[in-house]
Order: sequence, then C-alpha cells, then structure tokens
Amino acid sequence: MASLRDTGGHYTPPTISSGDGDDDDDDGMKQGGIWHVLCHMTSINSTAGAEGSDPDLPFMEYLDDNDMVCLKWGFSDLQRQITIKFIVKTTGWIGLGLSPNKDMQGADLVMGGVDSNRTYFKDYYSATNTMPEVDQVQSYTLLSLTESQGETVMTFTRAFQTCDNQDLQITDKPIYLIYAYGTTDEINFHGAQAGAKEINLLNHAPKVTAANGNYMSVTVQNLALPAKDTYYHCKVMQLPPLSTKHHIYQVQPVIEHADLVHHILFYACPANVKTPYDGDCNWQNIGHSCTAVMAGWAVGGGVFELPENTGIPVGGADNGAFFMLQIHYNNPYNESGRTDSSGLRLVHTDQLRKYDVGILTTGVLPYASADYNIPPHAAKFRTYGVCNTSLFSEIIDPVPDLKVFAVMLHTHLAGRAVRVGHFRNGRQIGFLGMEPDYDFNLQHITFLGSIKTIKKGDEIVVECSYNTADRTGVTRMGGSTMDEMCLAFLFFYPRISITTCLSQPNTSHLQFPDGLQNQTEITEYESAVKNLPHIQFAFSNSDFMYYPFGQVRDVMEAPTVPCETNAANHKYRQASLFIVLVWIILM
Repeated sequence: MASLRDTGGHYTPPTISSGDGDDDDDDGMKQGGIWHVLCHMTSINSTAGAEGSDPDLPFMEYLDDNDMVCLKWGFSDLQRQITIKFIVKTTGWIGLGLSPNKDMQGADLVMGGVDSNRTYFKDYYSATNTMPEVDQVQSYTLLSLTESQGETVMTFTRAFQTCDNQDLQITDKPIYLIYAYGTTDEINFHGAQAGAKEINLLNHAPKVTAANGNYMSVTVQNLALPAKDTYYHCKVMQLPPLSTKHHIYQVQPVIEHADLVHHILFYACPANVKTPYDGDCNWQNIGHSCTAVMAGWAVGGGVFELPENTGIPVGGADNGAFFMLQIHYNNPYNESGRTDSSGLRLVHTDQLRKYDVGILTTGVLPYASADYNIPPHAAKFRTYGVCNTSLFSEIIDPVPDLKVFAVMLHTHLAGRAVRVGHFRNGRQIGFLGMEPDYDFNLQHITFLGSIKTIKKGDEIVVECSYNTADRTGVTRMGGSTMDEMCLAFLFFYPRISITTCLSQPNTSHLQFPDGLQNQTEITEYESAVKNLPHIQFAFSNSDFMYYPFGQVRDVMEAPTVPCETNAANHKYRQASLFIVLVWIILM
C-alpha cells in the first residue's frame, strides 16, 4: 500500500444487534423503511433491549391496534427468499396470508399451531371468502413453531416467486397482509380475531412521526441564491454546547423550497477547522476538509429515524467542534431574487444507545479531476468505484467488523441503476445496496433485508448505470445536476474514524475516444476503463491513505427462477430451484 505521507504525494479530500460469523450469506438488500423494532425478542412480552433482536429479521410491524399480532421479517435478494416470524398472543391456531384485496378472496395463506406438543403447519389458498383449501404445492418451509407464555410463534421461509398459480408473488410493491387466529387448535371461523394491513415487504417504509424531543436546527437563514443552475452553499458552524455526549436518533428535513433544494449533507470537521464560514463551497473555504458525513437528505426523502439501539454521537468530548452544512441548490431556470432557509433538525437524547453510528462514503471520486467521462448517445454505460478495506488498517488499528444496516445511493439525472457489490477473498458474497430502477426524484435512505458484516480486507464495488441517449456532449463527474456522481453512503456501527473510501480510474494512458459510433464501441470503452488500475483513497478527518493499483471485480447478476406459462408445472419449478441452489453453493 502506498501512503501519501510516505511518498510525498498530495491530495485534497472532497467530501441493533451484533451479528456473528463470516456472513458468507451476506447477500440481501432491498429498499426498506425506518427500522423501528418494537417487539425486540421472539416474544411480544419480552422487555429486553434491541440488542436481543435478530439481525436477519430487521423489520417489524404490529398488524393490529392492540399489539396482539406481530410480524418480523428479513430477506435475501441473492437467494430471492423471505423469512417471516409471525407472533400472536394466543395458544390456538394462527394464520397469515397475502391478499390482493384485503380479504380471503384470492388469498395465499399459511396456518399452523401447537396442539399437545404436536405442531401442524400447511400452505393454503382461498378462491372465495370461505374456508381455505390446502395448496397442491406446499411453497412455504417451516423453520420453527413454538407455544410459550400464552404466545404462538411461527417462523417460515418462502421464495419471492414460487411459480405456483395458487400463490401470490412477493414483489417490491405493497400487498395486504391478512391474519386470523383462534383460541383453540380447531381451525374454524375466527370471528373478530382477524384483520389486514398493507405492507411493502421488500421496500418497507412505515410512517415515521417527527419526534418532539430536544433538537438542534442546522439551517441557512434567508440565503440569497445566485441566478445559476447549480450552487453549493457551505455553512461552517458550532452546535449549541452539550457538556456530555448525546445521540442523534432522528433527522428531520427542513425544506423551505422543494423546487430548489436538491440535497443536504451535514459533516463533522477536523480539529484544524476553528472558524465559522458561510458562503460558496469553493476549495478556498475552510470547510473543504470536513469530510465525515453525519446526516443527510435528498430529493424524495423524509424523516429518518435510526434503529433504537444506535445513535449518531455528538457533544461531550467533541463539544466546541465545528460542523459543516452543505446544501446543493438546483435552479435550472437561473431565477434571480430567490432566498432560502432550508436545512436539518437533529433530534437528540442524553440517554445513550448501545452503538455509535458512522457513515462511510463509497463509490467514484465525485469531481471532474477523476477523469471518468461518460460518452453521449449511450443506452447504457457503467462506472465503477472500489473500496478495499485493507487500507483501513493503515489509519486505525484494530479494524473492527462493521455492521451495515442501511444505505443511501446517489447519482444525478442520467443515473438508471446502482448496485453495491460486497466481496471477500476475491469472491462476491452479496450486495450492500441494489436499486435496479433508480429514480433521481426519489432518493432516500433504505434499510437492508438483514444486517451485513464488513470485515477487514473486504472489498466494496459501487456500480452505476447511466443513459445518455439524449445527450450530445460528454458527461463528467462533478457537482452540477447535469454532471454525474456514483456514490453509496453506508450506515454502519460501531463508528470508526474513517469516513470516506473512494476511487478513480488511472486514465493517464487511456485517451477518451472521440465519436463513439454505436453501443458496441461504448461498451468496449466502458470495459477498457473498468479494467484500468483504480486509485483508491481512504481517509478520516485527520489522516488519509491511497493505493494506486485497485482492481474492480465483476459484480454478478442476481439469479432468477424462470416460470413456464403453466406455472403449476411443479417438476420444472423444483428443477429451477435446484439449479439456483447449486449456483449459490458453487459461488
């Protein structure tokens, strides 16, 4: 590894529960919502803290108003499988179903229970609002079924797509979850002990109420905006004094003009930043060395609430430190006379949580100097940023396992898809982020289907796909909305001092070709840049390292299970699933 301190090089920087084991199944991610764990343990009655919750089942919802029926779940995009834990305060039978219309008609269900130490569990379907029938193909796999302390707990798995026409497929769209239960083990009419709730299982975003606790406002005040399409404003400031350490647990956007504010980032500054600043984000202002992202918001996002065993540390030993608010304004019509007072509200508490949260910025160095140009007329062009965490040990020692629980993906207008591959010992073990249908106007923090562990030496590859079919000129990396970026902000614990791990291709010996004629030539150029050595940078607020020979590994496609037109062909379905399982084992 080469160090700037060793070589004399110069670089100015831009900007739950603990799982164990190697996490070789570290493969699931999908957009989720706020991880708000209310039933922490297997039992609803448990009063244990959030550290007792299952990192493989990070999502939770009560399905009823009386907290009698609890659903916990997690999923794996790579294995295309969901795991559900269904907990009901009863010693009788329990049933859970997927429904297209909030009732039994067309529903796909499982029912089970424990009767005199004997468990029973089956997959059912219902064509009408009558007693459901046993499904010809049992698509659900029971993992456990217990009855204790007046509760029945049923845990099972199922593929997203079963290829059974008596099942409903699980997608990233909302679906009704219906439930029913009895007081005995005789399955019959449930009466009032039933209900329904609409949930997006693979893109979970429960409603979050803005907290009324203590907060700090970090905003600009009546800022006069220049008449230019892209403007970055930086405000370096001190926070109100906090004599003891506090945890920020909720971030609320304060957006005065939604038509102007594109995104907001809030950074911690290093110790050498000792004076305020309020102006243009140019390289001459003192805030250019503030690189530790603490909070953020982007177009399409809302209130962000951290898992209840985690918090962003502030105050105490850092009391008196400086921070920087950066706001990106997008003013495409160059309107003059506009002012703005946007920013963030940071809700905090002195009741400290178990883990300090950090945010790691990964991807492509987001500046034109990166020389990662995207050609025009491209139906698809991919850029790659790589982070080899072996660099971390050059800055901190020891390097702990990092538990990643959420991600925010970021490109600009040409972005169409983002994937974050996770590699260990040269082999991809999963994804830390995946958005196949990226929408510039719907950027938000998303939660992983299960907590992922980054170990020292793991590699992170951020792949961004762009479409420039309607552009006639080269698109460069940069801050303007018409420029591009390729970033993934990883939310993790425990917090470490390293804040950024970016890369850029070494294009010194590759000339950008003029007049690429077709998609084939564009793809060939994409491959040529990808296979160049990539210069990797890792830095904290006080130190940084670089490695000039980074390698971008191939990010695999998630396997799919094809279905015949006749979805009831069970033998074909079994064979397809077998092929996928063999593929996963051999990887």
